[in-house]
Amino acid sequence: MTQQNLPLAGIRVIDYSHFLAGPFLSRCLAAMGAEVIKVERPKEGDAGRAHAMIKDGQSGYFLQQNMGKQGLCIDLKDPRGLALMHKLIATADVFVENYRPGALEKLGLGYKQLSELNPKLVYCSVSAYGHTGPDSGRPGFGLIAEARSGALAQLGVPGEPPPLLRIPVADMYTGIHGVAAVCAALLGRVTSGKGQHIDMALYDCMISIHDYAVQCYYMSGGTEIPVQTGHDQPESTIYGVFPARDGNLVIAAQVDDAWKRLARLIGGEALAADTRFHGSVNRNANRLAALDYVRTWTMAQPSRAACAAALDAAGVPCAPVNTIDEVLADPQTIARGMIVEQDHPVLGKVKLPNLPFRFSGCDTSPRSPAPLMGQHNTSIAQTLGYSAGEIDTLVREGVLYNEPAVEHLT
Repeated sequence: MTQQNLPLAGIRVIDYSHFLAGPFLSRCLAAMGAEVIKVERPKEGDAGRAHAMIKDGQSGYFLQQNMGKQGLCIDLKDPRGLALMHKLIATADVFVENYRPGALEKLGLGYKQLSELNPKLVYCSVSAYGHTGPDSGRPGFGLIAEARSGALAQLGVPGEPPPLLRIPVADMYTGIHGVAAVCAALLGRVTSGKGQHIDMALYDCMISIHDYAVQCYYMSGGTEIPVQTGHDQPESTIYGVFPARDGNLVIAAQVDDAWKRLARLIGGEALAADTRFHGSVNRNANRLAALDYVRTWTMAQPSRAACAAALDAAGVPCAPVNTIDEVLADPQTIARGMIVEQDHPVLGKVKLPNLPFRFSGCDTSPRSPAPLMGQHNTSIAQTLGYSAGEIDTLVREGVLYNEPAVEHLT
């Protein structure tokens, strides 16, 4: 089969973001073929470089979210640095940032300023609350959005403080929405000839993720507010986490056919025929009894694996609650190529999570590891017309900076 070009080949992206939502967004664009230039400030760089886990001075957190990019480290407070940045942006298609609204205007990198420089620029902002509304200037992280949006209030055991999600839902969800919005804006630019400002808010995205709570509240006249329910969903019986002798597993038998198959497995034809559990309304009304049947059965089996094998044989959707070592050893993980190995100039071989994009006509495998800080300063400046002497001056006077490890690259 003839390989097609990657979908975003020929698109240049300037990534002036840090930590997670913005870097994840631009990492996705890089995977789909965009040329992404990661711009960082001298010495400290992206704050993600200081985030665990760190080995030999390199952050795995940073490596994961910035693979496939080029690295430019520049002092934007120096007029020469800002001038170089403006030259770079004039050649770009997309600019990604995730600073508090108003912060980049002070640097000369606001949307109005850059759109005058490059009218075709798609400028994507990611912030906690967006660029409008009474809280637009408030700082925030994913956890803030997850709490304020009502998501955390539904997690955990009744009466206990909700647990942390331990995965960055708000950041990643906002990042992938940003990918969709950028791609749509690029497509729209084909006919309009103009770029535009995309205003993404973590808080907005977390409100949009509610699949049940909002309509539940409004359609009940404000009387129904979803709360903590522990290990299952009262409106979807059976759909939850169940204990086994050596671990936990999830079972999803909330639809009638799946319930009947589960009932025959754990209680024979008598339970399958029990009208208390026929239809979702009846199952929900008799939820505690249904849960007790399932828990009694799972604990009676010799192991979690035995539970899963029996459920699989019966055609009941289930899965073990895996720890990360089990995930990495899972044949499905391996078969789908969800872990990638890269050669890093400092760490050697590194393994990191892949992205889920699969195209029939092209390969989205990462083409390079995350850049060292300032790794591509010289090559990027050269493409903008800077001479070797000019680049040497910028380096010597601290306008361009690279971490020491860059000097040892061949």
